[in-house]
Amino acid sequence: MTSPLLTVTTALRRRAWWHAAATLTALLCAAYLARRHWPALATGAGKLAVADQGWLLVGAAAAGATWACSALAQQGAVAERLPGGRLVAAQFAACAANHVLPAGLGAGAVNLRFLMRCGLPAGRSASGLAVKATAGAVARVALIAVLAMACPGVLRTPHLSATAVAAVLAAAALVTFLLSGPLRLWCRRALAAVLTDIRAVHVRPHRAAALWGGSLGFAAAHSLVLIAVTQAVELPLPPARVALLYLAASCAAALLPTPGGIGSLDAALALALTATGAPAAAAASAVLGYRLLTVWLPLVPGLVVLGVLIRRRAV
Repeated sequence: MTSPLLTVTTALRRRAWWHAAATLTALLCAAYLARRHWPALATGAGKLAVADQGWLLVGAAAAGATWACSALAQQGAVAERLPGGRLVAAQFAACAANHVLPAGLGAGAVNLRFLMRCGLPAGRSASGLAVKATAGAVARVALIAVLAMACPGVLRTPHLSATAVAAVLAAAALVTFLLSGPLRLWCRRALAAVLTDIRAVHVRPHRAAALWGGSLGFAAAHSLVLIAVTQAVELPLPPARVALLYLAASCAAALLPTPGGIGSLDAALALALTATGAPAAAAASAVLGYRLLTVWLPLVPGLVVLGVLIRRRAV
């Protein structure tokens, strides 16, 4: 009889091939766009070099807060108490791993190993990650709804043609057809396990507060990084609008499974900023600054921490 863990591992391996192909396609498109708009990127890099250092330090502090918020949300997603120091270190390492592997795989693998090393069974560890991911998605949608009411007219509902609606319905029907037999049974069991863990977490108010507080804080801290960078490069946009644009762009970029959203999030952010009237060079500076603080500066230290955690058998 095939074990559930083996089934999940096989499905993840098959999914990784599709993720790798989509990642390569997205990165090639990003390289093409970068080559086409190289003058704006070069000007943006120069503008970032003379940006306000105080605001960049604020952005760096906000980037550091994202790891603490991620650790808080992960603690809130499980009933067991996790070691605080190792939990924060694992989130730092998971962030670095997420920028190397296709979307979610790196961070998911690191956190899964960490939870299992803390004594949680594989199934409970996987459902704990699912609870955290669900809370994170709900928190982003809630923030978008609040900011959209505060900034009316920024987000516009796209017009969908009858062909697009038919394509979406056909895709939904295909997914429903594919989720049949053993796969549908496995999905039901996985969903039941996640719902059981959500109920167990919300029985303890302090765990629920950690889960939702950490999830909201994680999205808000990432928004604050971009707000600080836009202030540093003197981009004339209100902070609330920048936060709304970031959250909407990050949700759109999640549709392309690139490592850490590299390429997809960059293009979505640049498009969102320029669509609101920001100069192309200033928008490029903001995106480059955001990436510098959230990806390139912490990447090597994060991988070093990951190596240390692996050596000490913490993941």
